[in-house]
Amino acid sequence: MKTFADKVIEFNRNLQYKGSLPDDFEVLNPYLDNPETMDVMGKFYHQYYNDFNQRKFIIGINPSRHGAGVTGVPFTDTKRLESVCGIPMKSAHTHEISSVFIYDMIEEYGGAKEFYRDFYINSPFPLAIVRKTKNGWLNANYYDDKKLFEDVKNFMIDSLKKHISLNLDTSEVFVLGKKNAGFIAKLNKEAKLFDIMTILEHPRYIQQYKSKEKQLYIDKYIVALKNKSPE
Repeated sequence: MKTFADKVIEFNRNLQYKGSLPDDFEVLNPYLDNPETMDVMGKFYHQYYNDFNQRKFIIGINPSRHGAGVTGVPFTDTKRLESVCGIPMKSAHTHEISSVFIYDMIEEYGGAKEFYRDFYINSPFPLAIVRKTKNGWLNANYYDDKKLFEDVKNFMIDSLKKHISLNLDTSEVFVLGKKNAGFIAKLNKEAKLFDIMTILEHPRYIQQYKSKEKQLYIDKYIVALKNKSPE
């Protein structure tokens, strides 16, 4: 019988986007681009998910090229992969601001072992998207362009269903980012995936624009994730 870890690793190993994209957009697949990504991703999931537990689902937007776009682990850059999870990555060294917030929150939750026992994080579009600009390739979100969203919508619904099949609790889903939540709500209305959507501010927004109030947002996350009433 496959563990939660086995199922996630299999999902990632088979992950490919073969659909169309608007001009100037590209999809990056870290599992194909860097052999070490598959290795460290596998170590991470075997370390924290090698069981048959049901977990709650936290949904991001899509991986950044400096976070999961390198490590294969959502909201985890190489710094935190090594310093918190004890898994070094030799072929890349990345710092990603969303990862800073998530791991500060995880520490307050009770640490990585406890947090990952309860939660699974991923994205409706689980590969990094970049957009060509006059300054080079930059991170893009699946909702940045109307045609892009239409092109990837069915792939996202299919990916969310595959995530759920890992053994996720669909009674409540935690969605990061208000704009993201609007699009997830559209997908949910069409595919009927989750009962309740709880919306939390995206870590990147908090780190960039609300850093002085960071502790308030960490507290908000903890209250929501542990289903506690604010004191």
